[in-house]
Amino acid sequence: MRGNDYIKFVNEYIDKAWSTQEDKIREIAVLLAETIEKKNNVFVFGCSHAGIIAEEVFYRTGGLAVINPIFFPGFMLNTRPITMTSQLERLPGLGKIILDQNHVKEGDLLILHSVSGRNTVPVDMALEAQKMGVKTVCITNLNYSNAVTSRHPSGKRLFEVCDYVIDNCGDVGDAAITLDGLAEKIGPTSTAVGTALVNALIIESVEKMIADGIVPPVFMSANLNGGDEHNAKIFAEYKDNIFYM
Repeated sequence: MRGNDYIKFVNEYIDKAWSTQEDKIREIAVLLAETIEKKNNVFVFGCSHAGIIAEEVFYRTGGLAVINPIFFPGFMLNTRPITMTSQLERLPGLGKIILDQNHVKEGDLLILHSVSGRNTVPVDMALEAQKMGVKTVCITNLNYSNAVTSRHPSGKRLFEVCDYVIDNCGDVGDAAITLDGLAEKIGPTSTAVGTALVNALIIESVEKMIADGIVPPVFMSANLNGGDEHNAKIFAEYKDNIFYM
């Protein structure tokens, strides 16, 4: 059954992405750790399904409390009609508005997830962040992005305007499985690979903070004894770096 192939492909793509991006991810992890140590801010953004990465890493057991998702209502998967998300992410200028309204400032770090990297809003955000002195990291699919043209007025794709690029090593179009009798490929891999990579990035950054003598602001499960008390201390200490409360 092809479901077995899908699991195999996802594991292979995770292994390939990690083995080819490991040094780069460790470099970014140092930047992430230093950003937190300096009490600067960390933000994550993606449109539509790419935004699942932002949901994965905030307010999460075993995650860093100071990672702030940027959620814009028109890009969330509860938007109706859902096709509006595709229209909105192509609008010039909207990325700047979103960035301006989300506490982002010089010295901060912005992680952008866009699989194709071609749409306007993430590129706008990266370009605006650079003007502000904000470091940018993108998680993208270079095979896919190199196969398409940009929709941004500059003609640039996301990987061309970010300080650091993490490649998820996926297929063009994201879906990985071909079935007899079906013209379209099925089984997207970007969410599974992207969440694995971003969690690996966080783990590496936490290791760096520990090595630097910093107690990392890592959440405990609120369902464990002492979890609420532990998390409350983090909220109090990092109240100026948490914007989702």
